[in-house]
Amino acid sequence: MTEIPSARGAEVGRRIGVGLMYGLWKPRVLGSWRVPATGPVIYAVNHAHNIDGPMVMGVAPRPTHFLIKKEAFVGPLGRFLTGIGQLKVDRHSTDRTAIARALGVLENGGVLGIFPEGTRGEGDFASLRAGLAYFAVRSGAPIVPVAVLGSTDRPGRLIMALPPLRSRVDVVFGDPFDAGDGSGRRTRKALDEATERIQKQLTAHLENARRLTGR
Repeated sequence: MTEIPSARGAEVGRRIGVGLMYGLWKPRVLGSWRVPATGPVIYAVNHAHNIDGPMVMGVAPRPTHFLIKKEAFVGPLGRFLTGIGQLKVDRHSTDRTAIARALGVLENGGVLGIFPEGTRGEGDFASLRAGLAYFAVRSGAPIVPVAVLGSTDRPGRLIMALPPLRSRVDVVFGDPFDAGDGSGRRTRKALDEATERIQKQLTAHLENARRLTGR
């Protein structure tokens, strides 16, 4: 039986995130009321900086279980990430354990966080992997697009790898949408079509978020 990450751990992670993100930066959160208050949800988050995941964990209205590359799970950090309900995934193979755990989070009515681009890049949703479509179609959970803007505007003076302390980072939540076509099909064609639908929605959300925030 696959062990599902702890919902209580994810809530602890959210509280730590609240303290850190609001303590170090000035998050401006828009549209968090759009996140369904109960039931399974998938956050699809653009990924341009390492703080994007922790930022969403800290400002989102519900505790989040992120799929995180296994390379991050080293030593004390790995134990910490596991303790706060985060999911280790091998990006270079079909990681059946991670898939089962992620689906378990959704089956239990939790929130799964995914960087659909698969790796840190421009953060513009230009290249999506099929994983997001698979989880959305398989679980039936709605996707909430999340745009993190401002984390890469300029490097900090104290720590170059982080945004400047007390700088503003915008997090914009979009309207939830269903990725599937309602048929429940999980064929390769159905997943490809779902990925196309998702890409259009995420790109439109990002454009809207940039207009809204002026970034």
